Amino acid sequence: MDLDLPEDVRTLQRIVRDFAVQEVAPVAEELDRTKAFPYELTAKMGALGWMGIPFPEEYGGAGGSILQYAVTVEELARIDSSVAITMCAHTSLGTQPIYLFGSEQQKADYLPELCAGTKLGAFGLTEPEAGSDAGNVKTTATLADGTWTINGAKQFITNSGTDITGHVAITAVTEHATPSGRPEISNLIVPNGTPGYTQGEPYRKMGWNASDTRPLSFADCEVPEDHLLGPRGAGFKQFMQILDGGRIGVAAMGLGLAQGALDEAISYAKQRKAFGQPIATFQAIQGKIADIATEIEAARLLVYRAAALKDAGRDFSLTAAQAKLKTGRLAVRAAEEAVQIHGGYGYIEEYPVCRFYRDAKILTIGEGTDEVQQLVISRALLS
Repeated sequence: MDLDLPEDVRTLQRIVRDFAVQEVAPVAEELDRTKAFPYELTAKMGALGWMGIPFPEEYGGAGGSILQYAVTVEELARIDSSVAITMCAHTSLGTQPIYLFGSEQQKADYLPELCAGTKLGAFGLTEPEAGSDAGNVKTTATLADGTWTINGAKQFITNSGTDITGHVAITAVTEHATPSGRPEISNLIVPNGTPGYTQGEPYRKMGWNASDTRPLSFADCEVPEDHLLGPRGAGFKQFMQILDGGRIGVAAMGLGLAQGALDEAISYAKQRKAFGQPIATFQAIQGKIADIATEIEAARLLVYRAAALKDAGRDFSLTAAQAKLKTGRLAVRAAEEAVQIHGGYGYIEEYPVCRFYRDAKILTIGEGTDEVQQLVISRALLS
């Protein structure tokens, strides 16, 4: 159901849905099986303007809304999560920091190619000891003679090692001793190919197999002083703001995956016969479908509301956290029920629900675990 969406959003939704069915669906299983990055699909999405939807036209973006962006992510994830996360991480984590905090020169240097999808952006926050404990950054950056020297490591970084990756924006400690007693954290832009910056081998993952995810290391990696992103020492506030907005995209992914799993379950239930009739006629199957469909409609309202609040310039943090918590859990449940409805065939890789099942679990972990979302929600309600 499209709900009461504005005409421009409904039009984009239909276009993305057609693209996902016609372009993504035929290759999704092969991309997952071969763990091949979707270069051709990324190029097509860039040409369509989808890699820069929420950014102004003056920087090469589409000048669209967050609601348009969320709907696009949702429709892509309805067919394949690897393609959806490539676009989602590039927009929310790779491009957003440059747009929000970059100087005019940085925006001019990076945004046109990022919005066109000819270059991908990545964001390096997570470390072995700085995941949910986001402030416990160990990577350091020391300034001397107009140059930052970076040492450290990042992990689980999306879009960081493709042939079209342009940069990674990383968090680093730029001063250990501060009056507050807390380390000073800043963000720095590290272009791909910078000496001392090494991308590790891709992870062997449970899901999102066609998405590029790998560790990064920095050994006396030097970037010019003007690669500082925003004011020095503003890094913690910056990445918290980035994660806040990024939850809308990830929530849209959970919503799309849940809808895709339901689509497959309904289609299979109508075709599969047992005891002489389609299993869709059995109340046990009908109950599963009814419950998941109802949960999806409720989740869709949360996701769209979070996007609409952000578009209106209103406080969206609580709603985004609620949407992310709700849709991640729903994606896992919907995928599991879809596999159950498929029976033994749900365990076979040729059926999309098998891939959906593997792809779903990360949605309760990435972009802030469920436990972190609960903290965000409870603090907002109790403060």
